[in-house]
Amino acid sequence: MAGPVASGGRAVLLRPLRSWAFRALRRDGPGSPASCPGSRGAQRWAWPRDKERENEKEKKSVICVEGNIASGKTTCLEFFSNSADIEVLTEPVPKWRNVRGHNPLGLMYRDACRWGLTLQTYVQLTMLDQHTRPQMLPVRLMERSIHSARYVFVENLYRSGKMPEVDYVVLSEWFDWIVSNIDVSIDLIVYLRTTPETCYRRLKMRCREEEKVIPLDYLDAIHHLYEEWLIKGSLFPVAAPVLVIEADHNMQKMLELFEKNRHRILTLENRKLGP
Repeated sequence: MAGPVASGGRAVLLRPLRSWAFRALRRDGPGSPASCPGSRGAQRWAWPRDKERENEKEKKSVICVEGNIASGKTTCLEFFSNSADIEVLTEPVPKWRNVRGHNPLGLMYRDACRWGLTLQTYVQLTMLDQHTRPQMLPVRLMERSIHSARYVFVENLYRSGKMPEVDYVVLSEWFDWIVSNIDVSIDLIVYLRTTPETCYRRLKMRCREEEKVIPLDYLDAIHHLYEEWLIKGSLFPVAAPVLVIEADHNMQKMLELFEKNRHRILTLENRKLGP
Protein backbone atom coordinates (compact mmCIF):
# COMPACT_ATOMS: atom_id res chain seq x y z
CA MET A 1 0.00 0.00 0.00
CA ALA A 2 1.20 3.56 -0.61
CA GLY A 3 2.87 5.14 2.41
CA PRO A 4 1.26 8.62 2.37
CA VAL A 5 -2.23 7.22 1.82
CA ALA A 6 -1.91 4.63 4.58
CA SER A 7 -0.46 7.14 7.04
CA GLY A 8 -3.13 9.70 6.30
CA GLY A 9 -5.93 7.15 6.73
CA ARG A 10 -4.56 5.98 10.05
CA ALA A 11 -4.12 9.54 11.30
CA VAL A 12 -7.78 10.25 10.56
CA LEU A 13 -8.85 7.20 12.60
CA LEU A 14 -6.50 8.00 15.49
CA ARG A 15 -7.56 11.65 15.68
CA PRO A 16 -10.94 11.05 17.44
CA LEU A 17 -9.28 9.03 20.24
CA ARG A 18 -6.63 11.71 20.76
CA SER A 19 -9.35 14.36 20.87
CA TRP A 20 -11.40 12.31 23.35
CA ALA A 21 -8.42 11.89 25.68
CA PHE A 22 -7.55 15.60 25.44
CA ARG A 23 -11.12 16.64 26.32
CA ALA A 24 -11.23 14.19 29.22
CA LEU A 25 -7.99 15.52 30.67
CA ARG A 26 -9.14 19.12 30.29
CA ARG A 27 -12.50 18.33 31.88
CA ASP A 28 -11.22 16.39 34.89
CA GLY A 29 -7.84 18.01 35.34
CA PRO A 30 -4.46 16.41 36.03
CA GLY A 31 -3.65 14.67 39.27
CA SER A 32 -1.20 12.35 40.94
CA PRO A 33 -1.47 8.69 39.94
CA ALA A 34 -2.59 6.39 42.70
CA SER A 35 -2.91 2.64 43.01
CA CYS A 36 -6.30 1.11 43.79
CA PRO A 37 -6.33 -2.46 45.17
CA GLY A 38 -8.74 -5.15 44.06
CA SER A 39 -9.91 -6.53 40.72
CA ARG A 40 -12.24 -3.57 40.18
CA GLY A 41 -10.30 -0.32 40.13
CA ALA A 42 -6.82 -1.80 39.84
CA GLN A 43 -5.77 0.99 37.47
CA ARG A 44 -3.71 4.13 38.10
CA TRP A 45 -5.92 7.20 37.73
CA ALA A 46 -4.45 10.24 35.98
CA TRP A 47 -6.76 12.56 37.93
CA PRO A 48 -8.55 12.43 41.28
CA ARG A 49 -12.02 10.90 41.15
CA ASP A 50 -15.01 12.69 42.62
CA LYS A 51 -15.85 11.05 45.98
CA GLU A 52 -19.59 11.16 45.44
CA ARG A 53 -19.20 9.58 42.01
CA GLU A 54 -16.94 6.90 43.51
CA ASN A 55 -19.49 6.01 46.17
CA GLU A 56 -22.26 5.93 43.59
CA LYS A 57 -20.27 3.59 41.36
CA GLU A 58 -19.67 1.18 44.23
CA LYS A 59 -23.41 0.49 44.24
CA LYS A 60 -23.39 -0.43 40.55
CA SER A 61 -21.77 -3.23 38.61
CA VAL A 62 -20.66 -3.97 35.07
CA ILE A 63 -20.92 -7.45 33.55
CA CYS A 64 -19.37 -8.31 30.19
CA VAL A 65 -20.67 -11.18 28.08
CA GLU A 66 -17.73 -12.61 26.16
CA GLY A 67 -17.40 -15.31 23.53
CA ASN A 68 -16.62 -16.18 19.95
CA ILE A 69 -18.59 -14.91 16.95
CA ALA A 70 -22.05 -16.58 17.03
CA SER A 71 -21.54 -17.94 20.54
CA GLY A 72 -24.95 -16.68 21.70
CA LYS A 73 -24.09 -13.29 23.20
CA THR A 74 -27.11 -11.53 21.66
CA THR A 75 -29.44 -14.25 22.99
CA CYS A 76 -27.95 -13.79 26.46
CA LEU A 77 -28.37 -10.02 26.37
CA GLU A 78 -31.95 -10.28 25.13
CA PHE A 79 -32.79 -12.80 27.88
CA PHE A 80 -31.72 -10.41 30.64
CA SER A 81 -32.85 -7.19 28.94
CA ASN A 82 -36.36 -7.45 30.39
CA SER A 83 -35.08 -7.80 33.96
CA ALA A 84 -35.56 -4.89 36.32
CA ASP A 85 -32.66 -2.52 37.02
CA ILE A 86 -30.51 -3.78 34.11
CA GLU A 87 -29.24 -1.74 31.19
CA VAL A 88 -27.90 -3.55 28.13
CA LEU A 89 -25.16 -2.26 25.83
CA THR A 90 -24.75 -4.25 22.63
CA GLU A 91 -21.55 -4.14 20.60
CA PRO A 92 -21.58 -0.96 18.49
CA VAL A 93 -21.45 -2.99 15.25
CA PRO A 94 -23.59 -0.46 13.31
CA LYS A 95 -20.86 2.12 13.93
CA TRP A 96 -18.20 -0.29 12.68
CA ARG A 97 -20.23 -0.83 9.52
CA ASN A 98 -20.74 2.84 8.79
CA VAL A 99 -18.12 5.48 9.59
CA ARG A 100 -19.27 8.43 7.51
CA GLY A 101 -20.21 6.08 4.70
CA HIS A 102 -17.28 3.66 5.06
CA ASN A 103 -17.50 0.06 6.32
CA PRO A 104 -14.23 -0.74 8.14
CA LEU A 105 -15.68 -4.01 9.49
CA GLY A 106 -16.37 -5.34 6.03
CA LEU A 107 -13.04 -4.06 4.75
CA MET A 108 -11.15 -5.80 7.55
CA TYR A 109 -12.78 -9.18 6.88
CA ARG A 110 -11.82 -8.88 3.20
CA ASP A 111 -8.26 -7.61 3.71
CA ALA A 112 -7.12 -7.79 7.32
CA CYS A 113 -3.52 -6.84 6.47
CA ARG A 114 -4.63 -3.49 5.06
CA TRP A 115 -7.57 -2.64 7.30
CA GLY A 116 -6.85 -4.35 10.64
CA LEU A 117 -5.42 -1.26 12.33
CA THR A 118 -8.15 0.95 10.88
CA LEU A 119 -10.94 -1.19 12.32
CA GLN A 120 -9.32 -1.94 15.68
CA THR A 121 -8.51 1.72 16.30
CA TYR A 122 -12.18 2.53 15.86
CA VAL A 123 -13.27 -0.51 17.87
CA GLN A 124 -11.07 0.67 20.75
CA LEU A 125 -12.59 4.16 20.58
CA THR A 126 -16.20 2.95 20.45
CA MET A 127 -15.69 0.39 23.22
CA LEU A 128 -14.10 3.10 25.36
CA ASP A 129 -17.27 5.12 24.81
CA GLN A 130 -19.33 2.11 25.96
CA HIS A 131 -17.32 1.73 29.16
CA THR A 132 -17.35 5.41 30.10
CA ARG A 133 -20.91 6.50 29.32
CA PRO A 134 -22.97 7.29 32.45
CA GLN A 135 -24.52 4.21 34.04
CA MET A 136 -28.17 4.85 34.87
CA LEU A 137 -29.18 1.51 36.44
CA PRO A 138 -27.59 -0.74 39.10
CA VAL A 139 -26.45 -3.41 36.63
CA ARG A 140 -24.90 -2.86 33.20
CA LEU A 141 -24.67 -5.84 30.84
CA MET A 142 -22.19 -5.28 28.01
CA GLU A 143 -21.56 -7.29 24.88
CA ARG A 144 -17.80 -7.86 24.92
CA SER A 145 -15.39 -5.21 26.22
CA ILE A 146 -12.36 -3.10 25.45
CA HIS A 147 -10.36 -5.91 27.10
CA SER A 148 -11.37 -8.63 24.64
CA ALA A 149 -10.91 -6.20 21.76
CA ARG A 150 -7.24 -5.98 22.72
CA TYR A 151 -6.54 -9.41 24.22
CA VAL A 152 -8.39 -11.48 21.61
CA PHE A 153 -9.02 -9.65 18.34
CA VAL A 154 -5.96 -7.41 18.12
CA GLU A 155 -3.83 -10.28 19.41
CA ASN A 156 -5.20 -12.57 16.71
CA LEU A 157 -4.38 -10.10 13.94
CA TYR A 158 -0.81 -9.84 15.21
CA ARG A 159 -0.23 -13.56 15.79
CA SER A 160 -1.64 -14.48 12.40
CA GLY A 161 0.81 -12.13 10.67
CA LYS A 162 -1.92 -9.81 9.42
CA MET A 163 -0.89 -6.87 11.61
CA PRO A 164 2.65 -5.43 11.47
CA GLU A 165 4.45 -5.17 14.78
CA VAL A 166 4.46 -1.36 14.68
CA ASP A 167 0.63 -1.30 14.37
CA TYR A 168 0.34 -3.82 17.21
CA VAL A 169 2.63 -1.78 19.44
CA VAL A 170 0.77 1.48 18.75
CA LEU A 171 -2.60 -0.11 19.59
CA SER A 172 -1.10 -1.70 22.71
CA GLU A 173 0.29 1.65 23.86
CA TRP A 174 -3.15 3.23 23.45
CA PHE A 175 -4.78 0.37 25.37
CA ASP A 176 -2.23 0.49 28.19
CA TRP A 177 -2.74 4.24 28.56
CA ILE A 178 -6.51 3.81 28.65
CA VAL A 179 -6.58 1.12 31.35
CA SER A 180 -4.04 3.07 33.42
CA ASN A 181 -5.87 6.40 33.28
CA ILE A 182 -9.56 5.74 32.67
CA ASP A 183 -11.99 3.54 34.59
CA VAL A 184 -12.82 0.64 32.27
CA SER A 185 -13.01 -1.90 35.11
CA ILE A 186 -15.64 -4.63 35.18
CA ASP A 187 -17.10 -6.87 37.89
CA LEU A 188 -17.83 -10.14 36.10
CA ILE A 189 -17.08 -11.84 32.79
CA VAL A 190 -19.69 -14.30 31.54
CA TYR A 191 -17.85 -16.50 29.05
CA LEU A 192 -20.15 -18.31 26.60
CA ARG A 193 -17.88 -21.21 25.73
CA THR A 194 -18.53 -22.80 22.35
CA THR A 195 -16.65 -24.97 19.89
CA PRO A 196 -15.55 -23.23 16.68
CA GLU A 197 -17.63 -25.75 14.69
CA THR A 198 -20.84 -24.74 16.48
CA CYS A 199 -20.11 -21.06 15.86
CA TYR A 200 -19.42 -21.76 12.19
CA ARG A 201 -22.79 -23.51 11.73
CA ARG A 202 -24.64 -20.68 13.48
CA LEU A 203 -22.77 -18.07 11.49
CA LYS A 204 -23.78 -19.68 8.21
CA MET A 205 -27.40 -19.84 9.32
CA ARG A 206 -27.72 -16.16 10.22
CA CYS A 207 -26.10 -14.94 6.96
CA ARG A 208 -24.76 -11.53 8.01
CA GLU A 209 -23.14 -9.85 5.04
CA GLU A 210 -19.66 -9.22 6.50
CA GLU A 211 -19.52 -12.72 8.04
CA LYS A 212 -19.92 -14.59 4.76
CA VAL A 213 -16.15 -14.57 4.23
CA ILE A 214 -15.22 -15.77 7.75
CA PRO A 215 -13.51 -19.20 7.59
CA LEU A 216 -13.57 -21.87 10.28
CA ASP A 217 -9.85 -21.29 10.88
CA TYR A 218 -10.58 -17.72 12.02
CA LEU A 219 -13.18 -18.91 14.55
CA ASP A 220 -10.73 -21.56 15.76
CA ALA A 221 -8.04 -18.91 16.35
CA ILE A 222 -10.47 -16.66 18.26
CA HIS A 223 -11.60 -19.65 20.36
CA HIS A 224 -8.05 -20.53 21.37
CA LEU A 225 -7.27 -16.95 22.37
CA TYR A 226 -10.39 -16.80 24.55
CA GLU A 227 -9.35 -20.09 26.15
CA GLU A 228 -5.83 -18.83 26.79
CA TRP A 229 -7.13 -15.59 28.30
CA LEU A 230 -10.15 -16.69 30.36
CA ILE A 231 -9.62 -20.41 31.07
CA LYS A 232 -5.87 -20.96 31.28
CA GLY A 233 -5.07 -17.43 32.46
CA SER A 234 -1.79 -17.65 30.56
CA LEU A 235 -2.25 -14.86 28.02
CA PHE A 236 -3.14 -11.56 29.72
CA PRO A 237 -4.55 -10.36 33.05
CA VAL A 238 -8.19 -11.30 33.57
CA ALA A 239 -10.09 -8.16 34.50
CA ALA A 240 -12.75 -9.84 36.72
CA PRO A 241 -14.02 -13.21 37.97
CA VAL A 242 -15.12 -15.47 35.12
CA LEU A 243 -18.36 -17.44 34.97
CA VAL A 244 -18.17 -20.10 32.25
CA ILE A 245 -21.40 -21.21 30.59
CA GLU A 246 -21.11 -24.05 28.09
CA ALA A 247 -22.99 -22.67 25.08
CA ASP A 248 -23.02 -25.37 22.39
CA HIS A 249 -26.66 -26.17 23.20
CA ASN A 250 -29.85 -25.28 21.35
CA MET A 251 -31.84 -22.13 22.13
CA GLN A 252 -34.18 -23.70 24.68
CA LYS A 253 -31.34 -25.27 26.66
CA MET A 254 -29.40 -21.98 26.62
CA LEU A 255 -32.39 -20.07 28.01
CA GLU A 256 -32.62 -22.64 30.80
CA LEU A 257 -28.93 -22.17 31.59
CA PHE A 258 -29.30 -18.39 31.67
CA GLU A 259 -32.20 -18.72 34.11
CA LYS A 260 -30.25 -21.20 36.24
CA ASN A 261 -27.33 -18.75 36.48
CA ARG A 262 -29.46 -15.60 36.88
CA HIS A 263 -28.62 -14.96 40.52
CA ARG A 264 -24.98 -15.86 40.07
CA ILE A 265 -24.72 -13.29 37.27
CA LEU A 266 -26.83 -10.48 38.70
CA THR A 267 -26.22 -10.73 42.46
CA LEU A 268 -23.00 -9.13 43.67
CA GLU A 269 -22.24 -11.51 46.56
CA ASN A 270 -22.73 -14.54 44.31
CA ARG A 271 -20.26 -13.19 41.78
CA LYS A 272 -17.46 -13.47 44.33
CA LEU A 273 -17.68 -17.24 43.95
CA GLY A 274 -15.93 -16.98 40.56
CA PRO A 275 -16.26 -19.63 37.85
